[in-house]
Amino acid sequence: MSAIAEAKKTSPVNTAGMGQAVVGRAGNSLVAVLGSCIGVAMYHPRHHIGALAHVVLPDSTNRSGTPAKFADTAIPYLLQLLKSEGVGSAGLVVKLAGGSSMFASTGPMQIGAANFQAVVKALESVGLRVSGQHIGGPKGRRVSLDCQTGQLLIEVAGTAEATL
Repeated sequence: MSAIAEAKKTSPVNTAGMGQAVVGRAGNSLVAVLGSCIGVAMYHPRHHIGALAHVVLPDSTNRSGTPAKFADTAIPYLLQLLKSEGVGSAGLVVKLAGGSSMFASTGPMQIGAANFQAVVKALESVGLRVSGQHIGGPKGRRVSLDCQTGQLLIEVAGTAEATL
């Protein structure tokens, strides 16, 4: 099965595991559980189509993996998935979540911050801007994109739910 076909699951809840991307239409929820990874949610309000990538690392240089695994390849890949659904980049709403500091609040192992910066840079390179974000902190989170409304529900243990 092709990567695009794999991403086009039709169940009501589609989960993006590490390095994966999923797409959905109205009636679908796209879900990811994130630590230092970044969840990149793209949504088109007129078409009610969304895509969610679970970005693990900032850069694909000299590394192998799926397109959604790296910030520099995940953004073009999400746009390709949406284009295959008849949705261009004009009018897309982009929301980000994740980038937690899972191991220490300071020091060289700040992969969450590096992932966030790389995703923002990749979005800027294709002319997209972030309309909402829930980034950082010491805990992981579960995110769920509602493909009908475009709302991104953020759940962090011990805190109230947030919606972007």
